[in-house]
Amino acid sequence: MRRIDLKKVQVARSSTIRGINRQIVLNYVRDREPISRAEIARETALQRSTVSTIVEELKAGGLIEEIGEGESTGGRRPTLLRLRAAGVMAIGVDITPTCTTIATSDLAGRVLEREDFPHIEQPEQLYARVIESVRKFAAKAGERKIEGVGVSLPGLVDPDSGRAIYIPWFEWRDWPVAAEISDATGLDVIIDNDANAAALAALWFGRQELREARDFIMVLVAEGIGTGIVVDGQIYRGERGGAGEFGHMIVGERGPVACSCGNHDCWEAYASGRAAVARYLQGGGDANGRPVNFAQVVDRALSGETRAINALTETAHYLGIGISNLIVGLSPEAVVVGGPIARAWPLVGDALGQTIQRSVRRGLPSALIMPSILGDHPTLMGAISLVLARKFASVAAA
Repeated sequence: MRRIDLKKVQVARSSTIRGINRQIVLNYVRDREPISRAEIARETALQRSTVSTIVEELKAGGLIEEIGEGESTGGRRPTLLRLRAAGVMAIGVDITPTCTTIATSDLAGRVLEREDFPHIEQPEQLYARVIESVRKFAAKAGERKIEGVGVSLPGLVDPDSGRAIYIPWFEWRDWPVAAEISDATGLDVIIDNDANAAALAALWFGRQELREARDFIMVLVAEGIGTGIVVDGQIYRGERGGAGEFGHMIVGERGPVACSCGNHDCWEAYASGRAAVARYLQGGGDANGRPVNFAQVVDRALSGETRAINALTETAHYLGIGISNLIVGLSPEAVVVGGPIARAWPLVGDALGQTIQRSVRRGLPSALIMPSILGDHPTLMGAISLVLARKFASVAAA
């Protein structure tokens, strides 16, 4: 699922790699729409005739469409192109420790319909509910081809085999997720770790700075801490998908909560959403006696509640400690922080930045630190991105 770098791309000249030029054109339309054939040819140095031929192929394949004329720069008004995004193209399944979300999207990544249900403890029952929802959404798509189902999971996943190796929240081991869902629905299924999926979503649908970056890290702050690593515009997964498990690096001794692995010394024990909730509750229980989740703590902080602000600020301090370690060790161009805490960036950004600035030693390169713009659940967009990124990459082989 390699993503073409539109700034550094070198146009393929050989007919044996003509598909690469197809991918270049499609990605230019996707990233820069509305855009004309002339603009694509000018920016890529492809021959105008080559661009026109590829555009006609992509139009015939239902991937792009003409939407009218643009402004003239002295000659004939150019015809503008955009993605032909109508209709369901992908189904995303986002499984988290608290709930499961299933949604459909179009080619541009816009969510068309979604449903949520609380987490189901038994894998067989969860599987049955997911299958039911996927079949329902697929039936609604009618004759429109669904490119596949993307599944995001909070644990160790092997995307090549389609197996969940170990999901510590649920004690799931060696579960053939992709095969079971595919056999039951007849659809292609792609799975990945939640942080990797969120990193892919940031690469495809996130801030422009990230879409142009070649190396960045997504830090997903949810019930746990996950990190997705992007190197040279691709997700780095390591052996059997095991890369990026930085939530288990030791940053202290007695965190406010236990990590999903059971220890209290992991980064996750100090900087996760559960850690923020624990700090909030240490100052007193909820006034109504109801359970409090991370998103609610963020909401209360944004409304000006001092106890919630303090809980988030302390959590941001420990989040910054871990991020500084990532910067020193991997030297990324950027670090993007995702999850509900991104909404509280005006409250936590300074505290996080100060910790990083103090921790990254003088003379070493730092990184651009920014919040995600993918909402409280970037992993849902990640699940969808697993399918759409493969679709765009497959154009090169068409």
